[in-house]
Amino acid sequence: MIVRKLRLQQGWSQDQLATLSGLSVRTIQRLERGGSASLESAKALASVFEVDVSTFLPEDSDMTHIELEPKTPTPQAADHPAAPTPTLKDDEREAIRYAKRVKEFYEGLTAFVILALVFSIAALDGWFFGDTDIVLWVFLGVGAGLVVQGLIAFEVIRIGWTDWEKKLVEKRLGRKL
Repeated sequence: MIVRKLRLQQGWSQDQLATLSGLSVRTIQRLERGGSASLESAKALASVFEVDVSTFLPEDSDMTHIELEPKTPTPQAADHPAAPTPTLKDDEREAIRYAKRVKEFYEGLTAFVILALVFSIAALDGWFFGDTDIVLWVFLGVGAGLVVQGLIAFEVIRIGWTDWEKKLVEKRLGRKL
């Protein structure tokens, strides 16, 4: 998610970021979906965005003992103070979750409409040997699920999953976050 945030701040497309960093577009997409970066990918992204390498490495990584930056100050380091490590704020994280839910809803709606058209044409052509009731019931069920997903995505129905997740994590850790 931090890769997407930094990329959008620069106004770059995924292709442009891939070209600048020397990574593949597929790698950029994987990292934007929350995948973990290898040390080489993290170094490439850090140099492009001019941030610390640890920004892109997972905190629980086994690579924490590896020296990422030289300990002796270089003339360049004196000229450029260390950039703060960018992080996602809570409201940004919530906005990204909201956008993902809405996107998933529209993807589901698109798939539903396409399948409904295909099966409607198939039913009209008689491919189901006169037994079109089952197709109708399937689409009614899927449509009802899609309506509920839309209500949740657009926050008409608020389900406290984030609060529930936080409480579950705190219970597991035995402490407050």
